[in-house]
Amino acid sequence: MAIIHVNDETFQKEVQSSETVLVDFYADWCGPCRAMAPILEELDNDRGEGKILKVNVDDSPSLAAKFGIMSIPTIIVFREGKELHKKVGLCSKEELSDMMK
Repeated sequence: MAIIHVNDETFQKEVQSSETVLVDFYADWCGPCRAMAPILEELDNDRGEGKILKVNVDDSPSLAAKFGIMSIPTIIVFREGKELHKKVGLCSKEELSDMMK
C-alpha cells in the first residue's frame, strides 16, 4: 500500500479506519524527517496491513496544533480514530512496527 499524503480536508476520512493508521507529522526542510522517509517506505513495503499517512505541518498547521505537535518528526498511531501511541523524533523501523501492533 502506498503512503498517503493528507491535509486538513482529507485527514479525518483516512484516520477513521478500523485498521491501524500511522501518521507522520513532518516538514520538507526537516533533516530528521527526511531521514525518516526511507524508513517509512520500507515499513510500508514490508507490512500488509495498516496505513501510513504523512502530514506536512507547514501545509496543515491546524492539524499540527490539534495534535500538539511541537517537534518533528512526530509519529502518532491511530485505530478507529483514537490515538494509541505518540513518539517524537527519529524512530527505527522496529519501533514503528511495534507501535502499529
